[in-house]
Amino acid sequence: MKPIAFSAFTFWLALILAVFLSIGITGSFVRSQKNHTLIFTKENTIRNCSCLVDIRDCDYCLANLMCNCKTVLPSTMEKTTYKSHLTIWFTDASVLGMLLNFTRVWDLKLSFCGTTRLPTEYLAIWGLRKLRVNKVKGLFAEQSVTIHSSSNNEKDSLAVHNKDRQMFVYISFLDTSLFNGYSLLKSYSVENVSSITEHFPSLLYSDVFSNSDNRSYVVTFIY
Repeated sequence: MKPIAFSAFTFWLALILAVFLSIGITGSFVRSQKNHTLIFTKENTIRNCSCLVDIRDCDYCLANLMCNCKTVLPSTMEKTTYKSHLTIWFTDASVLGMLLNFTRVWDLKLSFCGTTRLPTEYLAIWGLRKLRVNKVKGLFAEQSVTIHSSSNNEKDSLAVHNKDRQMFVYISFLDTSLFNGYSLLKSYSVENVSSITEHFPSLLYSDVFSNSDNRSYVVTFIY
């Protein structure tokens, strides 16, 4: 009987160890996943979500189920820096402007969940590196464009410095009407812009940019 008892004890010990090992591996896996931010509007409310997995575009129910979401008031939305991935689901340009204009975003995805045409408005985005766009309700495949890439973990997400200690500030202007058509996503950049006001006097936000002797803008237009 002793060999049988010893075998039973060994079995239960191995089972307990396997359970604890499984919990540890699962916890490490979850911790290794990087949360990304999802912001969307639904029925006149704004939901700010932290998600561990990608959610199908404009699936509000799934987002509320799978992500950690909270309702926020427009008056409490602060301009912040998104160093990880940010996804915004939107249905009109005014809400998108409120959420995105002059926000610092490195990696951005915009999904248009509406059906009405959007006006031509230009939104300013600081430090944008990569953009993906998708029009869910229409013949509009997801497209992407890379503005610039950086291997440096610079403290300032807006700028990198060259050997002459000159500061390069990246600013992108997004045309919201790009979600109306079916053409390819395009962009072009103008480098070494010392004064946005002088180079682009008709630009809506040109008066908010300051001139500096050691600052040079890299201006990108996305359309």
